[in-house]
Order: sequence, then structure tokens, then C-alpha cells
Amino acid sequence: MFSRISSVTVLLAVLAVAAVSAIPKITIKGSKFFTDDGNQFYIKGIAYQLTPHDPLIDTKQCTRDASLMHELGANTIRVYHVESSGDHKGCMDAFAEKGIYVFVDLDTFSTQINQDDVHWNQTQLSAFTKVLDEFVKFDNTAGVFVGNEIITMANGSDAAPYIKAAVRDIKHYRDSNNMRKIPIGYSAADIAELRPMLQNYLACGSNGSESTDFFALNAYEWCGASSYTTSGYNQLTKNITGYPVPIYFSETGCNTNRPRDFADQSAIFGDQMVDYWSGAIVYEWIEEANNYGLIQYGPKSEANESVLDGYPRSGTPTPISPDFSNLKSQWKSLSPIGVKESAYSPTNTPPPCPSSTSGGWRVNGNVPLPSLGQTHTPGVSPTGTTGPAASATATKKGAAAGGKEIAGMTIGLVGVMFGFMWWL
Repeated sequence: MFSRISSVTVLLAVLAVAAVSAIPKITIKGSKFFTDDGNQFYIKGIAYQLTPHDPLIDTKQCTRDASLMHELGANTIRVYHVESSGDHKGCMDAFAEKGIYVFVDLDTFSTQINQDDVHWNQTQLSAFTKVLDEFVKFDNTAGVFVGNEIITMANGSDAAPYIKAAVRDIKHYRDSNNMRKIPIGYSAADIAELRPMLQNYLACGSNGSESTDFFALNAYEWCGASSYTTSGYNQLTKNITGYPVPIYFSETGCNTNRPRDFADQSAIFGDQMVDYWSGAIVYEWIEEANNYGLIQYGPKSEANESVLDGYPRSGTPTPISPDFSNLKSQWKSLSPIGVKESAYSPTNTPPPCPSSTSGGWRVNGNVPLPSLGQTHTPGVSPTGTTGPAASATATKKGAAAGGKEIAGMTIGLVGVMFGFMWWL
């Protein structure tokens, strides 16, 4: 009898563990995300970077935060920096248990592609693939970024071929090692002078092994009492109506007019945008000096090792009112259904590779990509021409100069359950 009870206990434990990992994986078809059970997936996300280097190694903290995020209505987080050597299973399982997916950046402060010193080498590639090796293990890894806001000025567009080279090499590593096809994309600063050239360049060309699987935009144009047209969202949407891969807002949530009402979410998930955009990630979870936080872990205090800049980085998350409840109310009222994957037949094709423009985009057409180990020569554009390029800064609002600143069950499982019931 004891052995039978012990067997039941063990089997229940196994089933519990299996259930945690039963979250459907994210796939891409055409310009849309889908779960692998065939439902279109829309992102309701939060930027999550509690500490500069890795917020996904503290299981207890992740469990607390995942629970409150679930209450908020979030289904996704974005993490800007992780350490590939860390143990991320506890946190990833905690988020998976609450139905929350993770987009993670592959770079670190020391390995990111830099527009001021542009290169792509084996050291960077090795560091990127170590992060991919770690996170491919988790079913709730929704996608990875090869970079965030690498280009922040028009004269930084020379770095675009290096971004695409990174995509090429990460895709080759992923596919040659028979990994699941985790989507690989890029998160861009919203620079008016580079619209829509950058997004089109990263998706252009006949060789899909060199193009991003998705594109994401950090945009803070909707501030306060705005609208679809006043914010410029109408122009952003006009630029992507024929885009061949998924696109979404990887940062949004202007805070120049407080409190934030997050009315832009109604537009993003509304009739004019929902057919083209795959959702949005709101900046950000934790309250910091930039005043973008949705929660805090306690009052501001004297800075120390665990209280960076005077803001506690762990503990019980307390919603910041009314921002937290405002976003919760918006998301609760917005539940787009989308299209079933089986009923979707994409017709969009890659856009033409953009030509260079005077005082703006400097990459002329589908130029050859840099080889691994190549370094860009300052003053020489990818077209081979020389001379200064006009400067244009990103249109990011407020203090959020980039997150990098830290400022169903499976058939097998069902079979096991039926077998277990018969045995009892």
C-alpha cells in the first residue's frame, strides 16, 4: 500500500512539472504570431529589468511578480540583459505557470553592436549563442532580439548591415543545431528620418536567412489626450500595411502627461491597427528615477547594493496608483481574437531594399553583408561613399532613453493521465 501511495505521489509530481511546461510555443506565419495550437497571439507586455545584468535568476521574486502581472493582464515580458551562465529555470517556470512569455535580448553591455564602433565578430557571436542555448530550453521563450536601439541617429544607419549580419549568423547557428525556430528580431528606436527604411531593410531581399523574423519599435508618440492621427500612429500603420513579418511596439507608454491612462492600447488593439500590429510592451515594471514604473518594492531610500539609485529592486510588488489600475482596465477591455492559423494564407512579400537618401538613410539597396570579424570604417557608408551624415535623434519621450540603461496539455501527457486513472 505504501509503495502504491508513493508511486501516486511521484506521478502527481511529474504531472505537475509537466503541466508547468505545457504552455504553447510561439511560432510565426506571415506577419502574425501564433501559438502552436493555432491561435493568433497578441502581446500585452511589460518591460522587466529589475537589476542591470539579470532579473531572471531570483525565483522567489519572479514568482511574486508573475502573480501580479497575471492580475494586471500581461502575457509577455521583455528582458534586456541576462547572464547565459545563470540558472533561469525557476523564473521561466514561474512566468510560464501564469501564461507569460519572454522576449530576451541576446547581447550584453560588453557585446552589443555599437553604432559608434561598428563591428560584428566571433566574440559577440559566441556570447549571443550562449544566451540562445540557455533560453531555447524554455517553451515560453517567445523570441530573441539581436539588439535594442543600436541605431539612435541617422548617421548610425551604417550599422544596419551589421544588425542583419548578426541575424544571419544567429539563424545559421539555430538551424544548423536543429533548434526550434525561435523568432529572431530587432528592437528599433523610433527615428523619423529612418522611417520606414530601417524596418524595410531588415525584412528585404530574397534570402530569408538574412532577414529578421519580426521587427519591433520603441515609440513614445502617444502622450496624454492624443489620438490615432495626432500621435502619428496612423503614419506608423501606413508604413507597415504590407509588411511581411510580425511587428509590434517593444516599448511604449509616454509619461509626460500624468497619470498615464494608456489610451494608446485601445488604438493598438482597435480596428485600425489590430490587423497589422501584434501588440505592445509597456515600459516598465519597476519604478525608477524616470517615473515609468507600474509597481514599486518599497519607498525610495539611500542607495546601496540592493537599492540601486535609491529604488528597492526586490520584495513585495505594490501597484502604483492609478497607472497600474488604468493599464489593467485597458487590457481587460481589449481581447482581439485574430485569425486561426489554419485559415490564414499570407500574401505579403518582402519589401524592396531601400535606396540611400540625402541626409538620412545611408545604405543603398541590398548591399553585401559584412563577414564575421568585419569592422566598419568610420566615414565610409555601406554604399562606399564618404562624407559626413546628417544627425537625427530618436523621438523617444521622457527619461526612457532605452531599457538598456536599466534607468493545452500535450497528447502524451493526456495519455499518461488516462493511464493513471485506469491504474487507479
